[in-house]
Amino acid sequence: MQSMHPLDKVIWTALNTRQAAIAECFGEARRFPFDVTLLGAFREENDHGYKCLASLLPPRGIVGVFLHAPYADRPGWELQIGAPLAQMVCENGAAKSKRTDPPEADVQFFDLTPADAPDMVELAKMTNPGPFHIRARELGNFIGIRKEGRLIAMAGERLKVPGYSEISGICTHPDHAGRGYARILTTEIMGRIRERGETPFLHVRADNHRAIALYEKLGFSTRMMSHYAVLRKMTDGKLSDE
Repeated sequence: MQSMHPLDKVIWTALNTRQAAIAECFGEARRFPFDVTLLGAFREENDHGYKCLASLLPPRGIVGVFLHAPYADRPGWELQIGAPLAQMVCENGAAKSKRTDPPEADVQFFDLTPADAPDMVELAKMTNPGPFHIRARELGNFIGIRKEGRLIAMAGERLKVPGYSEISGICTHPDHAGRGYARILTTEIMGRIRERGETPFLHVRADNHRAIALYEKLGFSTRMMSHYAVLRKMTDGKLSDE
């Protein structure tokens, strides 16, 4: 029997391997602490998996999951957001990911710290790169660009599984779009991942054609399609521990 690839059930794998130390667990479900990210997962997309996941949530709590097919209605759950998702991997894009500086001499990127977290959340709310919470920076390296003291662009890391690290949180303030900041920050994070002997990957909405075109220029190719769903628990849904 062919073994599962680490990226096939990437949230589940991350929470059982490299990021298991921060996982909240119940039965066959896992989730990140909510103030880190709203992502969670179950071993299998079945009734038992959903019940285990429900046991990790407070009343009317929400969770983001990656599914193999579009979300189908289930008792006790309500779909908040759903979208097709492309998983892209850069297996051999090192030559295309040359690290460069921003074009303006007075703009440089720097490592983001816990003190930058409020500004990171504010930028993410404005640009909506995906779920981004106050402790997201703890998931890996994050770098950003400030101009006149304001955070105008950032990129970082999120999911980590054996041999792979995900690039995430890529966003630019609308007033500063079109200046190459996303490319510059993404290639820098790619370089740091490769220096650790890992392969970079990312997730992007399938309808975000502009972002996909950029990632393809950097050497990424689509590995698989899935579906992203943000779900709200509508019932108590708790099980006795097993």
